[in-house]
Amino acid sequence: MSLLDKSGDGSLQVDEQIVLVDDEFMVDIDPKGILKCVDGRGSDNKAFGGPKMPGGIYAIAHNRHTTTIEGLKEITKEVIAKGHVPSVHGDHSSDMMGCGFFKLWLTGRFDDMGYPRPEFDADQGAAAVKEAGGVIEMHHGSHAEKVVLINLVENKTLEPIEDDQRFIVDGWAAGKFGLDVPNFLVAAAGTVEMLGGPKKAKIIIA
Repeated sequence: MSLLDKSGDGSLQVDEQIVLVDDEFMVDIDPKGILKCVDGRGSDNKAFGGPKMPGGIYAIAHNRHTTTIEGLKEITKEVIAKGHVPSVHGDHSSDMMGCGFFKLWLTGRFDDMGYPRPEFDADQGAAAVKEAGGVIEMHHGSHAEKVVLINLVENKTLEPIEDDQRFIVDGWAAGKFGLDVPNFLVAAAGTVEMLGGPKKAKIIIA
């Protein structure tokens, strides 16, 4: 699975690079906005001005190979200390297993990429995040994302549009948290592919 694959074998492919000339479709990062999942569906939490990462803060734990509840709590506190509102999410049909990224991680779909599985289930993870000061978001509706937007413009993001869904990945945020950025982006691409999402991506740069 390669983020930049152009082989036509079904992998996610970048078909356009958008150079940001103005910010009419971008917003500044809001410290009151949740650091949320890239999921494009509707949500019960409208504080959309935070960074977007697969699974919310689960992306940080996944990239760092953090698999324990205590480690997840420490990441929650770190996100708060760095000026963001940490979150994880479920949905209306599967409760806390409604996060596709976490489900893939828990069930071993990232095993062949070298990521150890979490030692906690979805309910335990959500409870830990909430206990450490984070919030739980609940999504509703069906997935209908048409494109993956990979944003590399620091301290900017896009807000989800329920009626015009897209996966939003704030790639710059991986650097802020000291993650392995190439692995972060490949895992994000792999998530979309394994969930049967759109095959096209657009990269936004300054």
